[in-house]
Amino acid sequence: MIYTLTPEQEALIPVYREKWRAIALSTERIDRKKASEALKVAYAAFGFEVPEIIFCDSPYAAFSEMFLNKFDQLIQKLEFPIISRLNKSSVSRIKKQEKVFQPLPELLGKQIDFFHEVMNLPIFQTIDTKILYNCLYLELDSNGWDYGHGLLYTHLQPELITKIYEKLHQPGTKLHNRIGKRLWFFLRKSLGSHIGNVYWKSWQPDKNATVASVYDFYFKVLNFDYDVKKFQHYQSLIIECGWIFAFEKVAIICDRPLHLRFDNQNRLHAEGEPAIEFIDGYSLYSYHGVTLPEKYGKIHQQQWQSQWLLTEENAELRRVLIQGIGYARICEELQAIELDTWAEYTLLKIDADVDEEAIHLLKMTCPSTNFIHALRVPPNMNSALEAISWVNWGVDPEEFGVQT
Repeated sequence: MIYTLTPEQEALIPVYREKWRAIALSTERIDRKKASEALKVAYAAFGFEVPEIIFCDSPYAAFSEMFLNKFDQLIQKLEFPIISRLNKSSVSRIKKQEKVFQPLPELLGKQIDFFHEVMNLPIFQTIDTKILYNCLYLELDSNGWDYGHGLLYTHLQPELITKIYEKLHQPGTKLHNRIGKRLWFFLRKSLGSHIGNVYWKSWQPDKNATVASVYDFYFKVLNFDYDVKKFQHYQSLIIECGWIFAFEKVAIICDRPLHLRFDNQNRLHAEGEPAIEFIDGYSLYSYHGVTLPEKYGKIHQQQWQSQWLLTEENAELRRVLIQGIGYARICEELQAIELDTWAEYTLLKIDADVDEEAIHLLKMTCPSTNFIHALRVPPNMNSALEAISWVNWGVDPEEFGVQT
């Protein structure tokens, strides 16, 4: 049992972190021949028959292949059981039928969780778990590798459900006139659960690279015995493939992103362009790690408008807009009310409902440049002097920082 790492071993942690970070964040096109071979070998190694392999340009395209392109077949399988239940049961009973979308696995086969298969290797039996977690996982996972973990799901799921709703209600299906709003609510819950299960069991190389870096360090630096071939298969899937949706009958391999953009803290971030962009155009916009709708993300931060704050209902997005626009512009564009002045300082209040609590700002106009500095202060402050004391902590008032 290992309880501590030597200084020499600790010095190698950054080496392995950078090695796997480069692999995880690669934006090179996959070699389909190598990816196909890596997947076939992995299927065979873990005791599964090699399925049909389909290549897609993005995770969205993969979900479209699974849920939308095969939906005509799925609808045929769904029409009879749903209509039969409609004829025999009340909506209150139908909502309890969690297996409404059970025919989907029949089309694809049981989903294979390669991550779970590899995690069965007996690593935790020979190294102290605190050392493993504190010294390896935290250190090796400190660069925002799992760029898409969860983010793509929150973006993908509602869009897919909307598309499926349209298909279920399209003229020509027997379900068109049968599915009302209440029934769709329960079907959507069941469908959302299926989409979630498929997503979270998918092979995500950005997430798995963190685990691979730990195993790589564990085997090569700490010199423990291991199943060389299984670990090689694990590495090959990460190195040669993008996301993988693996089933018994079908395996879908996604290409890597065309672009990945981060801020200096390794959070997804881009201004006026996608933070994640795939070759088929599927994109995700992000501002310092917060996912943005396209209507904000495609516009550069300098062109964001204060008026958007008046109609945006999401509190987190309002916070991002405030941060991006800056209080100086908000003061000017939303016509802040002057509460008090002292020297070159002005205490302002924005009456517009743009945040969860009232916005009070301390504004300073630089005498030499006329540049406006603005800093938010607590809403219970009603005098400029009180606000100046709050922001300066004993420092000369003219030296307080610029809020942007």
